[in-house]
Amino acid sequence: MTEDPDAILAKLPARLREARRAQGLSLDAVAKLSGVSRSMVSQIERGESSPTIATLWNLTRALQVDFAGLLEEAPARQIEVLRASDVPTIENRGAGCTIRILSPPEEAGRHEVYELRFAAGGMLDSLPHARGAREHLSVIEGEVEVTSGAGTERLGPGDTARYAADVAHKIAAAAPARAFLVVQDA
Repeated sequence: MTEDPDAILAKLPARLREARRAQGLSLDAVAKLSGVSRSMVSQIERGESSPTIATLWNLTRALQVDFAGLLEEAPARQIEVLRASDVPTIENRGAGCTIRILSPPEEAGRHEVYELRFAAGGMLDSLPHARGAREHLSVIEGEVEVTSGAGTERLGPGDTARYAADVAHKIAAAAPARAFLVVQDA
């Protein structure tokens, strides 16, 4: 561990943010777990405020990280693996459609990645997302029909459609199909 107080303070914001993201926690969740206000957690992570020892202790306990470990040199970046059996899955958002969530929780609302698996006759019918939201759908197997607003297109394996998601939109499959969906600015 380094003895230079400035070097220690320079590392804290990034290390705390990395620890929070590694746990898949939002700023609100860390605030609730630690008793430190959301705004203070945010300021600390941005390097705009230096935490007291008590605040740092509460944050490290909430994040389940070793106090001293935050200040040591970080090992080379590791590869994060999410095994197929551990991928979060949503079954009740569409008829005959299974949605596998491939993006990390902290990306929700900004850049979401999903694998869609459709049974014959399956459909994912969505209400408009936030203004400016877009979806990018790439078909891997089978065929799907995409509707966005008044437009409709049929896609087959290898095809990609990019369309507005801030209007009513749906994806339907007459036969079993599989696709990847990227949602931006939802």
